[in-house]
Amino acid sequence: MGSVAGVFNPSRARGSEVQAERRTNGLVWLVLLVAAFPTTVTFAQDEAPEAASGLIAKQSARFKRQAVAAANPLAAQAGYAMLKRGGTAVDAMIATQLLLGLVEPQSSGLGGGAFLLVHDGKTRKLTTYDGRETAPAAATPDFFIGSDGLPLQFYDAVVGGKSVGVPGTVALLAEAHSKHGKLPWKALFEPAITLAEGGFPISRRLNAQISADRFLKLNSASRTYFYDASGAPLPAGYLRKNPEYAATLKAIAALGQSAFYSGEIAADMVTAVRTHVNPGSMTKDDLAAYRVIEREPVCGAYRGLRVCGMGPPSSGGLAVAQILGMVERFPLARWGPNSADSVHVIAEAGRLAFADRNRYIADPEFVVPPQRMLDPEYVKSRSELIDLSQSMKRSDPGAPNGVRYSQSLADDQSLELPSTSHISIVDRYGNAVAMTTTIEDQFGARLMVRGFLLNNELTDFSMLSKEGDMTVANNVQPGKRPRSSMAPTVVYDRENSPIIITGSPGGSAIINYVAKSIIAMVDWGLSPQAAANLPNFGSRNGPTELEKGTPLERLKPELERRGHTVNLMELTSGTHSLQRDMSTKSKVKHWRGGADPRREGVVRGD
Repeated sequence: MGSVAGVFNPSRARGSEVQAERRTNGLVWLVLLVAAFPTTVTFAQDEAPEAASGLIAKQSARFKRQAVAAANPLAAQAGYAMLKRGGTAVDAMIATQLLLGLVEPQSSGLGGGAFLLVHDGKTRKLTTYDGRETAPAAATPDFFIGSDGLPLQFYDAVVGGKSVGVPGTVALLAEAHSKHGKLPWKALFEPAITLAEGGFPISRRLNAQISADRFLKLNSASRTYFYDASGAPLPAGYLRKNPEYAATLKAIAALGQSAFYSGEIAADMVTAVRTHVNPGSMTKDDLAAYRVIEREPVCGAYRGLRVCGMGPPSSGGLAVAQILGMVERFPLARWGPNSADSVHVIAEAGRLAFADRNRYIADPEFVVPPQRMLDPEYVKSRSELIDLSQSMKRSDPGAPNGVRYSQSLADDQSLELPSTSHISIVDRYGNAVAMTTTIEDQFGARLMVRGFLLNNELTDFSMLSKEGDMTVANNVQPGKRPRSSMAPTVVYDRENSPIIITGSPGGSAIINYVAKSIIAMVDWGLSPQAAANLPNFGSRNGPTELEKGTPLERLKPELERRGHTVNLMELTSGTHSLQRDMSTKSKVKHWRGGADPRREGVVRGD
């Protein structure tokens, strides 16, 4: 284990950052690019169905006291306004999320769910909150099996009411505010209400997502909202008002979460789900029964630091910690970014972590996860399977709790698509927040109710299981929460102080994005911005994925020589990171921030 001082050596950090920005200006590599959706309705795990919207060059940001990193400038500014008013990181998170639901509706909102990590500056305790959606009480393991006995085609399941899980975001915001908020609840709604009533400009990215989507027009409310009278997508810059969303926010601001989980709003959600041509089974009772769950963080060691994330039903915290634990024995600092050795080793660790994830991880209320997945001896035994000269191509899951346990479950290859968002925040009181928030596929189930979109999270369950088949841990069951890869992360130094706050959208590729970002900041001494700029890569226990149009393309022949099957593809991460900057001689703790150039996010602070 390296010391913290060794990890963040000032001279090495500055030198590495300069070199990296020369090497990785391959993200200044390209001009705008909008990728079309695939033409079929069935996605393989290694495809990237979310439309890219081009690259935006961004500069590293630095702050003394507090900062918000989020996926849209208007949302980040809303959160920062709460910090300037003396609010906590949680206050800022709530204002940011409410505005993201307006300006980035394709990715998250009131109709979705989230995982939240909160570090309390006074108690120095990390608390994690599970605001994941749940399956309705009437859901069964054969929920996505068609009348022919075969699993539904993916988008036949997604579009409509069938895929909608009971939303958790509103309950999560209320729970977090009650425990960690300082400003009045109503005040946090003001920025989003003001913009919903006065109008916000359609962003270039939102326009690209609307233009690429094939299903949004099928719902009358979303068709009216996202397209003009001729059926053309609203152009970038169009001033879009959303009075229905404003009214919804006013109700929740006045009455709290009960306004969402009962009464007229709940009734309208249930009607939209149950009366659709592809109906779901959510009821008013399902909404009224929703609860946020406080869970224990999942933490692992890496080079003298402690890396903490969300436990099951998210696989993100465990998988990121496993990857880091498996690569720790390799000299990544010497190899550097964009090298064949670094990409090879990290991709191999990803195969091993995803093999375990696919077999073992599900809602812990239904399937108890193996207790030894982060046991140092188990992680070491998995790491020893990595051969520097040869790829394993595909990994079998390990047996962290013994062979009998591992053979009692079947692997699950359910899809998890990348329309998600991430928020990282630190405040003047020493608090920190990492929250990853989602409605799953872009625009979720394509059902719009009272100004917001409903999720399609139930398709994060296995769609292959049938009634009576309980061998797939992530099968559909009443009240169960689907497995996720969301990986909000807080990294601690030896004094138990947060040193990195990070996370990303990106479906199951989130795990690789977050692991890469931590390695970039810790091993390669990069700033959060330089880390975000690095090309993406990794393996989800299939092909080795390299971000196309980047310097990583030159590694393809060498990786193939080592046995990799290489896919060049769009890997549209949205990493938002804050890092405590220890490179100055001053004892004042400065923060550096970075926002992914692949999306329109920014960092705001002082």
